[in-house]
Amino acid sequence: MFSPFLLTVIPVMVAIDAPGVLPIYLALTEGIAPHEKRRVVRESVLTALLITLLFVLLGRAVFNILGILVEDFMIAGGILLLVISIADMLSAGAARSATAPVSSLASGVVPLGTPLLAGPATLTTCLLLVGNYGYFPVIFSLVFNLILAWILFDKADIIVRKIGVNGTRGITRLASLLLAAIAVKMIRMGIQRIIAGVQ
Repeated sequence: MFSPFLLTVIPVMVAIDAPGVLPIYLALTEGIAPHEKRRVVRESVLTALLITLLFVLLGRAVFNILGILVEDFMIAGGILLLVISIADMLSAGAARSATAPVSSLASGVVPLGTPLLAGPATLTTCLLLVGNYGYFPVIFSLVFNLILAWILFDKADIIVRKIGVNGTRGITRLASLLLAAIAVKMIRMGIQRIIAGVQ
């Protein structure tokens, strides 16, 4: 029991990459009220959990029925992230209003919940690990890592106090570029895998 958990928790941790998502979370929640930030964290983690569980339980069957490839998810997720990053850059990183629940909802579900926490890497990693170690260790590892992500995002304000306002603003400005880079990477990897499969 403990060995399968160790063999699954590390790959899932790397795939979710909560520390790597933290700067984007800080950018998306800039200027909103603390209770809204907590709602964004809750929605993002729960969204990631539900999407990944559905993907693990139904992924292969749905893929086979619809003829969808994992690479299709990578490209679609990349395009979605790219659109979000461009929109954020065009708005010059304007602070989000504390009275804008639609904005905070969007931040929690998209892009934080998916395709960042529950992105192609997380979905494919969990799906592959299930084939090797079974459902229980993978689901347990997924829940464990999402709880860690929840704690990290929930304590983000402490991190902000450590790095200061200027550091936070710098992260906010760079987060849009980071989103765009992640988007391009996802699209590129999806295309590369499709080309490699054709060859």
